[in-house]
Amino acid sequence: MVMENVSSSSLFSTSSTTQHENSTMSNDFSGLQKSMHILSMVVYSIACLLGVTGNGLVIWIAGFKMKKTVNAVWFLNLAVADFIFTFFLPFSIAYTALGFHWPFGKLLCKLNSTVAFLNMFASVFLLTVISIDRCISVICPVWSRNHRTPKLASNIALVTWVLAFIISSPYLVFRDTATNSKNVTSCYNNFALSDDYKSEATRRLWRMRHKAMIVTRFLCGFLIPFTVILVCYSIIAVRMKRSHLARSTKPFRIIVAVTVSFFLCYFPYHVFCLLEMSKNSSNQELKMALYIGIPLVSSLAFFNSCINPILYVFVGQDFKEKFRQSILSAFEGAFSEDSILTTLASKRKSRATSEAEVPGV
Repeated sequence: MVMENVSSSSLFSTSSTTQHENSTMSNDFSGLQKSMHILSMVVYSIACLLGVTGNGLVIWIAGFKMKKTVNAVWFLNLAVADFIFTFFLPFSIAYTALGFHWPFGKLLCKLNSTVAFLNMFASVFLLTVISIDRCISVICPVWSRNHRTPKLASNIALVTWVLAFIISSPYLVFRDTATNSKNVTSCYNNFALSDDYKSEATRRLWRMRHKAMIVTRFLCGFLIPFTVILVCYSIIAVRMKRSHLARSTKPFRIIVAVTVSFFLCYFPYHVFCLLEMSKNSSNQELKMALYIGIPLVSSLAFFNSCINPILYVFVGQDFKEKFRQSILSAFEGAFSEDSILTTLASKRKSRATSEAEVPGV
């Protein structure tokens, strides 16, 4: 949705420079640019349709049709983040269709980009919280059943939203609009908060802030959360294997799906952002790779907003059995408290009872 020096069709913008640089890139790769624009509109439209429908259904069921549980709180907040993001996608579709003319004003320009990154951080943080919650539940099932409450989950979710907003709030400041001589208004990242890019001090400030934004996004939006998720699910897998519960509950398929989908959706995007940050302006091959790749990896990243409802409902379940059930029953089964927690608690309780009944020697 952004006029970029690499890709103006990328929703998750990576950088911004002058209008002159943008037009130069457009002239060099005009045919490729047109293809990327069409692809972006198609991907945005599909994501909008699937995301609004799927996440809206999750919100309706988890928020109004089900008993409030910890899992329901997690998935409700995750669905809200994805729903808000996909709900704003028509602005990006219109922006691309209008040849990257932004007629919606500066406020919506700022909000549209901020919502995109708010969704990314909120979704990643919530997935991390879910993995920590499941890990604690498996390691300490008795403690978890006594202290793990929907109210506590709601408070943690609120903290997660506040943290995600704080990290994405710089886009409220840096996002800006500019109108050229042809009366075309662009919505772009003005990291220097200046229209004068001829000054070396201004360009240096722009590059410094640009790099800081990308590094922060990589660390907080991918590397640290992914490391936590990987460690948590590894602990869960080992614990389940030792407890001989993997075969009965089939948890490994879900664990692998969560970890792999997170990695596949976000890793390529962050890699291309880091490449874009360190690119050599004279390297035409790298320019071409970024020009093609950034719209694709950006689309892949926000497609995570569409697959989450499918991921947490159908992955690891018998699809034929789920297909026979009503949609409500399917979501209720996905959002209900994991039966493994009850099994682990029962095993510990039985073991403790058995040890208490053994007479002393």
